Amino acid sequence: MDMDEAATKRDEALRSLQREVDDEERRQNAVHPFRGDCPRSPPAPGEDPPPYPTARCRFFDRHGFAFLPSFASDDEVRSMKRSMAEAVEREWDPSSRGSAQVFRTDDGQADAQARSDYFLDSATRCHFFAEKDAADESGALRKEYRDDKMTALNKAGHGMHTRPGPFMDYARSGKVASLLRELGWVDPVVPQSMYIFKQARIGGEVTSHQDSTFLYTTPMQTCIGLWLALDDATLENGCLWVRPGSHMESVRRQFVRNPKHFGKSLNYEGEGGDASEPQMIFTRLSDSYGKVTWEGALPDDLGKAGFIPVPCKAGDLLAFVGELDHLSLPNLSSKARHTFQLHCIEGEGAGVTWSRENWLQYPPGVPFMKL
Repeated sequence: MDMDEAATKRDEALRSLQREVDDEERRQNAVHPFRGDCPRSPPAPGEDPPPYPTARCRFFDRHGFAFLPSFASDDEVRSMKRSMAEAVEREWDPSSRGSAQVFRTDDGQADAQARSDYFLDSATRCHFFAEKDAADESGALRKEYRDDKMTALNKAGHGMHTRPGPFMDYARSGKVASLLRELGWVDPVVPQSMYIFKQARIGGEVTSHQDSTFLYTTPMQTCIGLWLALDDATLENGCLWVRPGSHMESVRRQFVRNPKHFGKSLNYEGEGGDASEPQMIFTRLSDSYGKVTWEGALPDDLGKAGFIPVPCKAGDLLAFVGELDHLSLPNLSSKARHTFQLHCIEGEGAGVTWSRENWLQYPPGVPFMKL
């Protein structure tokens, strides 16, 4: 299926979902079921307040996601891709044994990310993680990738937004802050960002998951993902699939620091830790875990499970709630599918707390970027 045909089918699906929103509004006055008691943010100085709530916000609240075409300019996209290529060339040396750290999202995820401080230490830095099929048994890069090492990468993260340059500029842009406030975020902050490569032919699947599994907040979930396409994302190269309405379900599990490894402090301080235990583990949180039989996997039939594909042009943005079930299929095509992703939450100004159990923790005294 070519890009134009896929986009036509996407738009048909979005129009159908919009009709659900319109029908609901005809049955009752506009309501705001998601984040119900959280007040809308005031407009920035000099800005006119948007209609309350906006049509985009109403769609977002009902279905858990919003599609924003041409959110980033061609110059922004080129600048991000160029900056990443330069960083890989300058900073990543996978030539030695054990130096190609692998990232995976299948049933080997907890083990792959739970045996090295390299993953933990990426919270405020740019660390590089290879595709599982690009490294050999010793942890070295396979020979076929050594002349073009960027084609071996799965992702870079998780502090891209903390480095001066195009990623920070985009994160701090007025359009990002305005979108978050339009959608209801009061004190948005950025704990995490990452660059996903989704390489041609070896870009692995990203199994069904909820982002709040990894970015857990209390007393309510406030994660929002901003998924920016830097290449055309198609059915062939692994575009995102979402399950509309699934954001109304509970978070099924949480990816946490393992107290058996870290001790009660969860940060290596104090006693009680056992270095032989994995650093991170998944814990089950709700009864819905057993009902969603594909959690951490791929459903046998995406359509019957309620998923729809959302192909994107470079520069298009998908914004979605942390509870939304989403996934992507392997890239079996000859074209890579690069994306840049910001994950934001509500800050302390909104009465929200970042879970001390989350794997990602900044050094003491270093706050999340405010938007």
